[in-house]
Amino acid sequence: MGFIRDRLDEVERKAVGLILDPDNGREHPQSVRLFLAWLTHLSCLFHGVVQTRNFMYRKGLFRHHALGCQVISIGNLTVGGTGKTPVVEVFARELQKAGRRVAILSRGYKKAAPSFPRRVVDGLTLAESRRPPRVVSDGKALLLNSAMSGDEPYMLASNLPDVCVLVDKNRVKSGRYAIDRLGCDTLILDDGYQYLFLKHWVEIALVDSTNPFGNGHMLPRGILREPTSNIAKADYIFITKCGKKGDGAALSRQLSELNPKAEIIECQHCARYLQNVASGQREELTFLEGLKVSVVSGIASPGGFEKELRTRGAEIVDNHRFADHHRYSQQEIIDIINAARTKGADAIITTEKDAVRFPKLSRVDIPIYFLRVDIEILSGEEDFHACIARICFEEDDGS
Repeated sequence: MGFIRDRLDEVERKAVGLILDPDNGREHPQSVRLFLAWLTHLSCLFHGVVQTRNFMYRKGLFRHHALGCQVISIGNLTVGGTGKTPVVEVFARELQKAGRRVAILSRGYKKAAPSFPRRVVDGLTLAESRRPPRVVSDGKALLLNSAMSGDEPYMLASNLPDVCVLVDKNRVKSGRYAIDRLGCDTLILDDGYQYLFLKHWVEIALVDSTNPFGNGHMLPRGILREPTSNIAKADYIFITKCGKKGDGAALSRQLSELNPKAEIIECQHCARYLQNVASGQREELTFLEGLKVSVVSGIASPGGFEKELRTRGAEIVDNHRFADHHRYSQQEIIDIINAARTKGADAIITTEKDAVRFPKLSRVDIPIYFLRVDIEILSGEEDFHACIARICFEEDDGS
């Protein structure tokens, strides 16, 4: 199984590299160019399916389910890498501080799934629709590990002790459970821009300033889940990963043309500290100055993470990139540790999302740290607080 998983990860990385190639495959062999042309035709088909589905919901031919409480959707037009989790976290924290009883509803991407025979039986008997959602946190305690919940829901539940976190593909079902069983009055739909089955009260879209729309193609030729024109349905747009104030000015003008009504907020992801994965001990970022490090990441866009470490003075002597949401085996971590020692690394540095997917080791011969990151609003802070106030002091009629 490990061999098959490694090969699948390798295929995924190569496919992503081709899709993101700025030369559109012109320098590749003819077989690769034909493959990309085939993907382009599939993208056109996908475009038609997405727009037809949106039309059906817009005209009421497909039904939005309303739960009688406020549902804040936070998502994006592209797959992976917009820095969504810190934004979800800051919204949940601010709403909870303002007195709302908040639940985050997640699909739980790459969480542990039942066996294939079990899924077949569930499909035939409709058992899945009757099964309650997985409760990662009830707002009092962590109830599931990262394998059962998925890395992002587990990370959110760990960092938000007073917020409920639930995982289920059917987020209407998990929303009802959060309201009826956990007493929640505000639902945050994690990665909800395309999840139209549940009615959204506030629509928040994230756009990565470093790679807003990829190569402009929809899946599978590009990274767009839906056309850029569909940003028009957002109430608020967060431009993420700005290096400094004003970095998103040109993109902000482009987005204003696509959506004149949305408030646009620029933010950056800020490193705060390092935390030892085993002991929980924290180190200031100055700890990285002159440190020889081995870097481990299984995220959609590792370049920014690696750049941050170099900016802070770290010397990267070894680097291990895995596919997004890769779940590490014990042997992989042992191999990474051995390679780090061979190359003279002082420490292994990973992301917080990766750290929750590391297996527990009885012995660690080199310290392993994750980099804690959150967001800082650079412009539009008044609009952000107005959004929080709107959610807290207005009520949805549930229609």
